[in-house]
Amino acid sequence: MDFVARYSGRLLMSRDPGFDRGWLRAAFERATSSYDLAAGFQREVAERLLERTGLIRLQPARVVDVGAGTGYCTRALARRYRKSEIFAVDIAASMLAAARGEAPRFFSRQHFTCGDAEQMPFRTGAFDLVFSSLTLQWCANLPTTLGELWRVCAPGGLFLFTTLGPDTLRELRDAWALVDHYVHVNDFMDLHVVGDALVAAGFIDVVTDVDRMIRNYPDILALMRNLKNLGAHNVNAHRPRHLLGRSRLERLRQAYEEHRTPAGLPASYEVIFGHAWKPMAPGSLAVRLQDSPGRQAAALCRR
Repeated sequence: MDFVARYSGRLLMSRDPGFDRGWLRAAFERATSSYDLAAGFQREVAERLLERTGLIRLQPARVVDVGAGTGYCTRALARRYRKSEIFAVDIAASMLAAARGEAPRFFSRQHFTCGDAEQMPFRTGAFDLVFSSLTLQWCANLPTTLGELWRVCAPGGLFLFTTLGPDTLRELRDAWALVDHYVHVNDFMDLHVVGDALVAAGFIDVVTDVDRMIRNYPDILALMRNLKNLGAHNVNAHRPRHLLGRSRLERLRQAYEEHRTPAGLPASYEVIFGHAWKPMAPGSLAVRLQDSPGRQAAALCRR
């Protein structure tokens, strides 16, 4: 880990309003069948985040996995918190269906809801643990998203997350810059912006750290194929709308070759890890009573 930061808060602005959320949803829908085979990096990050649950003394009655995808973290959380109700929410209905297909058929404590992190379909204070691995970078409006996650987090509850920082795919961004002037790589917010946004949303005891990871590929086509299979498309408003021709692809290949190492063509990822707490309500008890076992999970959803 490179460093740890704590925050006192500044005013945050949302990212480019042209960020195409509909295109993002469609990209993840199309990637459902290929995602798990391509998600080696995502699994590694998820495992590191899941390990951190073992360092925190928390026995949540209800947990939500935000941006659950095909349910890798949802299943891991269900194994760790065997007495907890585990909710998975994702913007892509087909990915959520794949996650549901891996859940136990009988006596399952896993529940699946299609929804957007920017407008969570749950009541206020529903969850003791809000868990999210590599989802915040796909949210068009970070203050709005964190405000929603704060809202559904119970007083005294924990928000545990990862997201991507601005050095992610820097080699690909640099190579494209030598080819044309379009925006080909998504912009990501840095650690300090994310930390300040958490404070502005109302979270306390915010702690973030960053790790830099590298994945190597034999050639540029292997990298681009991997990103496509993940659904990690360019969703910026100023992305090119035309197909990639042979000449431009060759220029991109030559530009990226300048980054080659003995291990192959590197793709850098800046991964932000963080956690933050929602303050206890004034005058509330430090220990919250769990709902009775017979309470229906659907009661958590907004009416």
